[in-house]
Amino acid sequence: MWRLLQQIRRVGLASEPVPAPDPSMLQHELHEEIRRAFGRALAIRQVDAGSCNGCELEIHALSNPYYNLEGSGIRFVASPRHADALLVTGPVSKHMAEALRRTYNATPEPKLVIAVGDCGACGGVFGESYASLGGVANVIPVDVIVPGCPPTPTALLQGILAAIRKPRASV
Repeated sequence: MWRLLQQIRRVGLASEPVPAPDPSMLQHELHEEIRRAFGRALAIRQVDAGSCNGCELEIHALSNPYYNLEGSGIRFVASPRHADALLVTGPVSKHMAEALRRTYNATPEPKLVIAVGDCGACGGVFGESYASLGGVANVIPVDVIVPGCPPTPTALLQGILAAIRKPRASV
């Protein structure tokens, strides 16, 4: 043990310096916009309308310590009745269309809808077929589309920020 401590003293710190915060991360700006628009945390209900789960993996990454979604004033809720926004992934399968409409109708006004990924935007590689209605906008009104297959967590944060800003600009 003594030799190890002497070696540490001789060599010094051998690790890399802590990286600077990513300037593209909009967490402080996002937090301020949420507080200004809602006066409390933004509640999001995530709906998988038939995706491959690639977008869900990126959405789950938002909860890790690096992105710290909760610290930005955003939380996920289990019921659309408690939600301010819907985060919808995947092409809408014909079997999920009615469930998505009911979820949209159960969300109180004013509500935001964010279509996530290429599939949420236009149906992606699945398009419109015997089993798929295509993009989310074919079933419910969409405020913001976050492109990508899957979109990065940073793109998701930017999409949420764009959705928060959109209704305020039209008022």
